[in-house]
Amino acid sequence: MLQKIFQIDAFTDRLYSGNPAAVCILENWIEDGIMQKIAMENNLAETAFAVRNGSQYIIRWFTPELEVDLCGHATLATAFVLFNNYNLKDSYIEFFSPRSGKLLVEKGEDGLLILDFPTDDIKTIQPIQALNEAIGKNPVYTLKGKTDYLLIYNTQKEIEQLNPNFFLLNQLDARGVIVSAPGDSVDFVSRFFAPQCGVNEDPVTGSAHTSLIPYWSKALGKSKLTAKQLSKRGGDIYCEFLDKRVKIAGSTVLYLKGEIII
Repeated sequence: MLQKIFQIDAFTDRLYSGNPAAVCILENWIEDGIMQKIAMENNLAETAFAVRNGSQYIIRWFTPELEVDLCGHATLATAFVLFNNYNLKDSYIEFFSPRSGKLLVEKGEDGLLILDFPTDDIKTIQPIQALNEAIGKNPVYTLKGKTDYLLIYNTQKEIEQLNPNFFLLNQLDARGVIVSAPGDSVDFVSRFFAPQCGVNEDPVTGSAHTSLIPYWSKALGKSKLTAKQLSKRGGDIYCEFLDKRVKIAGSTVLYLKGEIII
């Protein structure tokens, strides 16, 4: 069986930057094991699979290692594919994730696509010695969300210079670790480490911004913010805090389209 596949660079307006995601729009669901093997073969941070269900698209996301609860950049990529290759006439798409509920993507200005995601519930916790040792530098604050730790530092330079121990990070009981600080030219910067998911450092992580946006919105006293993720590929994110929801916007670029054999 032949299946169309697309690869999109998300949260960037330039090829070979941002976060690449593979997208398969299926007629019907295939076996979970096959989806996992496709994701492993793609060897990208995420491969998204979606099936139309009435007015919604059911969406699921797989890393090379496992299925995850939420993925921003692959949802952005899936919306790009649907808007540009499946003749959708509406200006928004309603996705439904069995693990994360309703997720909306709408067309914004200047070609941006805007994710509408639930806000993460983050809480300040006591410092964790094993976490600090794995990251290599003690943070100012330590917080914990639904799936990730969030470590806050004072400067962008500190974030750029972090060189974590991925073996130690992989021992932690979390999806991943977000590190963040005020930005030099944007409101805040971040990096995201997730060796537990088979991704040592993710290029741009939309879902991490469900934790970052509420934190920085309150810390800086503003609801609209700009952000950069400081991976080697880099990415630009435009953010808005809406209490129980957050908006996460970015550009998308088509890199590849073709067919795979299932």
